[in-house]
Amino acid sequence: MVKIGVLGAGHLGKIHIGLIQKIPDLELMGFYDPDEENAVRVENEFKITRFMDIESLTQQVDAVDIVTPTLSHYECAVDAIKKGKHVFIEKPITNTLSEAQDLLHLVEEADIVAQVGHVERLNPAFLALKDRKLNPMFIETHRLAQFNPRGTDVPVVLDLMIHDIDIILSVVNSNVKKISANGVSIISDSPDIANARIEFDNGCVANITASRISLKNMRKMRIFQNDAYIALDFLNKKTGIFRLAGPEEPPSPFGLQLETGNNEKKVIKFETPAIADSNAIQMELELFSQSILNHTEPPVTLLDGYNALKVAYEILNKIEKNKVPQ
Repeated sequence: MVKIGVLGAGHLGKIHIGLIQKIPDLELMGFYDPDEENAVRVENEFKITRFMDIESLTQQVDAVDIVTPTLSHYECAVDAIKKGKHVFIEKPITNTLSEAQDLLHLVEEADIVAQVGHVERLNPAFLALKDRKLNPMFIETHRLAQFNPRGTDVPVVLDLMIHDIDIILSVVNSNVKKISANGVSIISDSPDIANARIEFDNGCVANITASRISLKNMRKMRIFQNDAYIALDFLNKKTGIFRLAGPEEPPSPFGLQLETGNNEKKVIKFETPAIADSNAIQMELELFSQSILNHTEPPVTLLDGYNALKVAYEILNKIEKNKVPQ
Protein backbone atom coordinates (compact mmCIF):
# COMPACT_ATOMS: atom_id res chain seq x y z
CA MET A 1 0.00 0.00 0.00
CA VAL A 2 1.32 3.42 -0.99
CA LYS A 3 0.29 6.42 1.10
CA ILE A 4 -0.31 9.33 -1.27
CA GLY A 5 -1.28 12.99 -1.01
CA VAL A 6 -2.61 15.30 -3.71
CA LEU A 7 -1.29 18.82 -4.25
CA GLY A 8 -3.89 20.90 -6.06
CA ALA A 9 -7.64 20.25 -6.00
CA GLY A 10 -8.80 22.15 -9.04
CA HIS A 11 -10.72 20.56 -11.92
CA LEU A 12 -8.12 17.87 -12.67
CA GLY A 13 -7.05 17.51 -9.06
CA LYS A 14 -10.58 16.53 -8.06
CA ILE A 15 -10.62 13.90 -10.80
CA HIS A 16 -7.37 12.49 -9.41
CA ILE A 17 -8.75 12.46 -5.87
CA GLY A 18 -11.88 10.58 -6.92
CA LEU A 19 -9.91 7.98 -8.88
CA ILE A 20 -7.24 7.46 -6.20
CA GLN A 21 -10.02 6.48 -3.82
CA LYS A 22 -10.83 3.57 -6.17
CA ILE A 23 -7.28 2.19 -6.40
CA PRO A 24 -6.53 -0.61 -3.88
CA ASP A 25 -2.76 -0.01 -3.87
CA LEU A 26 -3.14 3.68 -2.97
CA GLU A 27 -4.20 5.10 0.38
CA LEU A 28 -5.27 8.73 0.02
CA MET A 29 -3.99 10.56 3.10
CA GLY A 30 -5.41 13.93 2.06
CA PHE A 31 -4.83 16.97 -0.08
CA TYR A 32 -3.60 20.55 -0.05
CA ASP A 33 -5.09 23.45 -2.00
CA PRO A 34 -4.35 27.12 -1.28
CA ASP A 35 -7.86 28.27 -2.29
CA GLU A 36 -9.80 28.33 0.99
CA GLU A 37 -13.27 28.18 -0.53
CA ASN A 38 -12.38 25.38 -2.94
CA ALA A 39 -10.49 23.42 -0.27
CA VAL A 40 -13.48 23.41 2.07
CA ARG A 41 -15.73 22.30 -0.78
CA VAL A 42 -13.41 19.42 -1.74
CA GLU A 43 -12.97 18.36 1.89
CA ASN A 44 -16.73 18.05 2.30
CA GLU A 45 -17.37 16.45 -1.09
CA PHE A 46 -14.77 13.68 -0.82
CA LYS A 47 -14.73 13.33 2.98
CA ILE A 48 -10.93 13.44 3.11
CA THR A 49 -8.33 15.22 5.21
CA ARG A 50 -7.36 18.71 4.20
CA PHE A 51 -3.80 19.74 5.05
CA MET A 52 -3.14 23.40 5.75
CA ASP A 53 0.32 23.41 4.12
CA ILE A 54 2.44 21.29 1.79
CA GLU A 55 5.00 20.48 4.47
CA SER A 56 2.53 18.75 6.79
CA LEU A 57 1.06 16.72 3.91
CA THR A 58 4.47 15.60 2.61
CA GLN A 59 5.45 14.29 6.06
CA GLN A 60 2.47 11.91 6.10
CA VAL A 61 2.89 10.25 2.69
CA ASP A 62 5.11 7.99 0.58
CA ALA A 63 4.19 9.73 -2.67
CA VAL A 64 2.91 13.07 -3.89
CA ASP A 65 0.52 13.64 -6.79
CA ILE A 66 1.23 17.13 -8.18
CA VAL A 67 -1.83 18.54 -9.96
CA THR A 68 -1.08 22.22 -9.37
CA PRO A 69 -0.68 24.92 -12.06
CA THR A 70 2.44 24.35 -14.19
CA LEU A 71 4.27 27.31 -12.66
CA SER A 72 4.44 25.52 -9.29
CA HIS A 73 5.31 21.99 -10.51
CA TYR A 74 9.03 22.47 -9.97
CA GLU A 75 8.80 23.88 -6.44
CA CYS A 76 6.38 21.15 -5.32
CA ALA A 77 8.44 18.36 -6.91
CA VAL A 78 11.75 19.55 -5.47
CA ASP A 79 10.29 19.66 -1.96
CA ALA A 80 8.91 16.12 -2.28
CA ILE A 81 11.97 14.59 -3.95
CA LYS A 82 14.37 16.04 -1.36
CA LYS A 83 12.26 14.33 1.30
CA GLY A 84 12.58 11.01 -0.57
CA LYS A 85 8.97 10.94 -1.73
CA HIS A 86 7.85 9.44 -5.05
CA VAL A 87 6.27 11.99 -7.38
CA PHE A 88 3.60 12.00 -10.04
CA ILE A 89 3.67 15.29 -11.98
CA GLU A 90 0.96 16.37 -14.37
CA LYS A 91 2.10 17.49 -17.82
CA PRO A 92 3.92 19.60 -18.77
CA ILE A 93 6.61 18.41 -16.39
CA THR A 94 7.75 21.94 -15.45
CA ASN A 95 7.51 25.50 -16.68
CA THR A 96 11.09 25.65 -18.01
CA LEU A 97 13.67 23.25 -19.42
CA SER A 98 16.22 24.13 -16.76
CA GLU A 99 13.71 23.17 -14.07
CA ALA A 100 13.09 19.84 -15.81
CA GLN A 101 16.85 19.19 -15.99
CA ASP A 102 17.18 19.88 -12.27
CA LEU A 103 14.42 17.37 -11.52
CA LEU A 104 16.15 14.73 -13.64
CA HIS A 105 19.30 15.07 -11.54
CA LEU A 106 17.42 15.15 -8.23
CA VAL A 107 15.39 12.04 -9.06
CA GLU A 108 18.50 10.12 -10.07
CA GLU A 109 20.18 11.00 -6.78
CA ALA A 110 17.10 10.27 -4.67
CA ASP A 111 16.38 6.89 -6.32
CA ILE A 112 12.62 7.41 -6.28
CA VAL A 113 9.86 6.78 -8.84
CA ALA A 114 8.89 9.85 -10.86
CA GLN A 115 6.14 9.74 -13.47
CA VAL A 116 4.76 12.44 -15.79
CA GLY A 117 1.05 12.61 -16.58
CA HIS A 118 1.09 12.35 -20.36
CA VAL A 119 -2.24 10.57 -20.17
CA GLU A 120 -2.75 9.99 -23.91
CA ARG A 121 -0.08 7.25 -23.75
CA LEU A 122 -2.75 5.24 -21.93
CA ASN A 123 -5.70 6.25 -24.09
CA PRO A 124 -7.47 3.01 -25.15
CA ALA A 125 -7.22 4.04 -28.83
CA PHE A 126 -3.42 4.21 -28.57
CA LEU A 127 -3.10 1.12 -26.36
CA ALA A 128 -4.88 -0.86 -29.11
CA LEU A 129 -1.63 -0.54 -31.10
CA LYS A 130 0.69 -1.85 -28.38
CA ASP A 131 1.27 -5.19 -30.14
CA ARG A 132 1.64 -3.69 -33.63
CA LYS A 133 5.02 -2.72 -35.02
CA LEU A 134 5.01 1.00 -35.77
CA ASN A 135 7.44 2.50 -38.25
CA PRO A 136 5.88 5.85 -39.17
CA MET A 137 7.05 7.85 -42.16
CA PHE A 138 4.38 10.57 -41.92
CA ILE A 139 2.20 11.57 -38.97
CA GLU A 140 -0.58 14.14 -38.95
CA THR A 141 -2.38 15.29 -35.80
CA HIS A 142 -5.24 17.66 -35.04
CA ARG A 143 -5.98 18.53 -31.41
CA LEU A 144 -8.73 21.13 -31.28
CA ALA A 145 -10.63 22.35 -28.24
CA GLN A 146 -13.38 24.82 -27.53
CA PHE A 147 -12.20 27.82 -25.54
CA ASN A 148 -11.79 27.33 -21.80
CA PRO A 149 -10.14 30.08 -19.71
CA ARG A 150 -8.73 27.40 -17.38
CA GLY A 151 -5.91 26.52 -19.78
CA THR A 152 -4.70 29.96 -20.79
CA ASP A 153 -1.93 30.17 -18.17
CA VAL A 154 0.33 28.42 -20.72
CA PRO A 155 0.57 28.55 -24.55
CA VAL A 156 -1.53 26.05 -26.52
CA VAL A 157 1.72 24.24 -27.37
CA LEU A 158 2.25 23.38 -23.69
CA ASP A 159 -1.43 22.89 -22.93
CA LEU A 160 -2.62 20.73 -25.86
CA MET A 161 0.04 20.12 -28.50
CA ILE A 162 2.46 18.58 -26.01
CA HIS A 163 0.20 15.49 -25.80
CA ASP A 164 0.83 14.75 -29.48
CA ILE A 165 4.51 15.68 -29.23
CA ASP A 166 4.94 13.03 -26.53
CA ILE A 167 3.05 10.37 -28.51
CA ILE A 168 5.08 11.13 -31.66
CA LEU A 169 8.41 10.95 -29.81
CA SER A 170 7.36 7.61 -28.33
CA VAL A 171 6.62 5.99 -31.72
CA VAL A 172 9.32 7.53 -33.95
CA ASN A 173 12.61 5.81 -33.24
CA SER A 174 14.83 8.64 -34.42
CA ASN A 175 16.28 11.99 -33.38
CA VAL A 176 14.66 15.28 -34.29
CA LYS A 177 16.43 16.88 -37.25
CA LYS A 178 14.47 20.08 -37.91
CA ILE A 179 11.44 21.95 -36.58
CA SER A 180 9.33 24.57 -38.34
CA ALA A 181 6.38 26.26 -36.66
CA ASN A 182 3.95 29.13 -36.67
CA GLY A 183 1.23 30.30 -34.33
CA VAL A 184 -1.31 33.01 -33.62
CA SER A 185 -2.44 34.68 -30.39
CA ILE A 186 -6.11 35.59 -30.60
CA ILE A 187 -7.68 35.57 -27.15
CA SER A 188 -4.78 35.18 -24.74
CA ASP A 189 -1.29 36.72 -24.71
CA SER A 190 0.31 33.46 -25.87
CA PRO A 191 -0.36 31.36 -29.01
CA ASP A 192 -3.92 29.98 -29.11
CA ILE A 193 -3.47 28.24 -32.48
CA ALA A 194 -0.22 26.58 -33.53
CA ASN A 195 1.11 24.35 -36.27
CA ALA A 196 4.46 22.60 -36.28
CA ARG A 197 6.38 20.38 -38.68
CA ILE A 198 8.92 18.04 -37.12
CA GLU A 199 11.44 16.29 -39.35
CA PHE A 200 13.39 13.30 -38.03
CA ASP A 201 16.77 11.88 -39.05
CA ASN A 202 15.14 8.70 -40.40
CA GLY A 203 12.98 10.70 -42.84
CA CYS A 204 9.76 10.66 -40.85
CA VAL A 205 7.79 13.91 -40.85
CA ALA A 206 5.13 14.92 -38.31
CA ASN A 207 2.65 17.73 -38.96
CA ILE A 208 0.95 18.86 -35.74
CA THR A 209 -1.93 21.30 -35.32
CA ALA A 210 -3.40 22.50 -32.03
CA SER A 211 -6.10 25.07 -31.28
CA ARG A 212 -7.97 26.06 -28.14
CA ILE A 213 -10.50 28.31 -29.86
CA SER A 214 -12.18 25.76 -32.11
CA LEU A 215 -15.93 25.40 -32.60
CA LYS A 216 -15.68 21.70 -31.81
CA ASN A 217 -13.40 19.30 -29.98
CA MET A 218 -11.14 16.97 -31.94
CA ARG A 219 -8.19 14.74 -30.99
CA LYS A 220 -7.12 12.78 -34.04
CA MET A 221 -3.87 11.29 -35.28
CA ARG A 222 -3.08 9.63 -38.61
CA ILE A 223 0.02 7.47 -38.99
CA PHE A 224 1.30 6.47 -42.42
CA GLN A 225 3.91 3.76 -42.85
CA ASN A 226 5.01 1.39 -45.62
CA ASP A 227 2.56 -1.36 -44.73
CA ALA A 228 -0.35 0.53 -43.20
CA TYR A 229 -2.38 3.67 -42.62
CA ILE A 230 -3.55 3.99 -39.01
CA ALA A 231 -6.27 6.38 -37.85
CA LEU A 232 -6.65 7.15 -34.14
CA ASP A 233 -9.46 9.09 -32.52
CA PHE A 234 -8.34 9.84 -28.96
CA LEU A 235 -11.56 11.68 -28.14
CA ASN A 236 -13.96 8.90 -29.15
CA LYS A 237 -11.50 6.08 -28.38
CA LYS A 238 -11.51 4.50 -31.84
CA THR A 239 -8.74 3.01 -33.96
CA GLY A 240 -8.82 1.89 -37.58
CA ILE A 241 -6.04 0.23 -39.59
CA PHE A 242 -5.84 0.01 -43.36
CA ARG A 243 -3.13 -2.37 -44.51
CA LEU A 244 -1.99 -4.29 -47.55
CA ALA A 245 -3.02 -7.94 -47.27
CA GLY A 246 -0.33 -10.55 -47.77
CA PRO A 247 -0.57 -13.12 -50.62
CA GLU A 248 -1.03 -15.92 -48.09
CA GLU A 249 -4.10 -14.34 -46.49
CA PRO A 250 -7.57 -15.64 -47.39
CA PRO A 251 -9.82 -13.23 -49.32
CA SER A 252 -12.02 -10.98 -47.22
CA PRO A 253 -15.49 -9.69 -48.18
CA PHE A 254 -14.50 -6.41 -46.54
CA GLY A 255 -11.25 -6.02 -48.48
CA LEU A 256 -10.81 -3.40 -51.18
CA GLN A 257 -9.31 -4.98 -54.31
CA LEU A 258 -7.06 -2.82 -56.46
CA GLU A 259 -5.41 -3.50 -59.79
CA THR A 260 -1.94 -2.07 -60.33
CA GLY A 261 -0.52 -0.92 -63.67
CA ASN A 262 1.21 -4.27 -64.31
CA ASN A 263 -2.02 -6.30 -63.91
CA GLU A 264 -1.22 -7.26 -60.33
CA LYS A 265 -4.03 -7.33 -57.80
CA LYS A 266 -3.63 -5.90 -54.32
CA VAL A 267 -6.10 -6.13 -51.46
CA ILE A 268 -6.46 -3.43 -48.80
CA LYS A 269 -7.85 -4.76 -45.54
CA PHE A 270 -9.52 -2.67 -42.86
CA GLU A 271 -9.14 -3.69 -39.23
CA THR A 272 -10.66 -2.31 -36.06
CA PRO A 273 -8.57 -3.50 -33.10
CA ALA A 274 -10.38 -4.31 -29.86
CA ILE A 275 -10.58 -1.22 -27.66
CA ALA A 276 -10.39 -1.84 -23.92
CA ASP A 277 -12.92 -0.05 -21.75
CA SER A 278 -10.60 1.76 -19.36
CA ASN A 279 -10.04 5.11 -17.68
CA ALA A 280 -6.64 6.44 -18.78
CA ILE A 281 -6.13 8.69 -15.74
CA GLN A 282 -6.97 5.87 -13.34
CA MET A 283 -4.65 3.56 -15.26
CA GLU A 284 -1.71 5.95 -15.08
CA LEU A 285 -2.19 6.32 -11.32
CA GLU A 286 -2.45 2.53 -10.93
CA LEU A 287 0.77 2.07 -12.91
CA PHE A 288 2.44 4.73 -10.75
CA SER A 289 1.60 2.77 -7.61
CA GLN A 290 2.78 -0.49 -9.22
CA SER A 291 6.08 1.11 -10.22
CA ILE A 292 6.63 2.12 -6.61
CA LEU A 293 5.69 -1.26 -5.15
CA ASN A 294 7.58 -3.31 -7.77
CA HIS A 295 10.55 -0.96 -8.18
CA THR A 296 9.97 -0.73 -11.94
CA GLU A 297 10.14 2.07 -14.49
CA PRO A 298 6.89 4.04 -14.89
CA PRO A 299 5.15 4.19 -18.30
CA VAL A 300 6.10 7.85 -18.80
CA THR A 301 9.44 8.78 -17.25
CA LEU A 302 10.80 12.18 -16.29
CA LEU A 303 13.11 11.93 -19.31
CA ASP A 304 10.05 11.44 -21.54
CA GLY A 305 8.52 14.54 -20.01
CA TYR A 306 11.74 16.49 -20.52
CA ASN A 307 12.06 15.44 -24.16
CA ALA A 308 8.47 16.47 -24.92
CA LEU A 309 9.01 19.81 -23.18
CA LYS A 310 12.26 20.39 -25.11
CA VAL A 311 10.51 19.96 -28.47
CA ALA A 312 7.58 22.09 -27.28
CA TYR A 313 9.92 24.97 -26.43
CA GLU A 314 11.72 24.65 -29.76
CA ILE A 315 8.30 25.03 -31.40
CA LEU A 316 7.52 28.08 -29.25
CA ASN A 317 10.87 29.62 -30.17
CA LYS A 318 10.11 29.15 -33.88
CA ILE A 319 6.70 30.74 -33.41
CA GLU A 320 8.26 33.71 -31.62
CA LYS A 321 10.79 34.22 -34.43
CA ASN A 322 8.02 34.14 -37.05
CA LYS A 323 5.88 36.74 -35.32
CA VAL A 324 4.78 39.58 -37.57
CA PRO A 325 5.58 42.97 -35.97
CA GLN A 326 2.44 44.85 -34.96
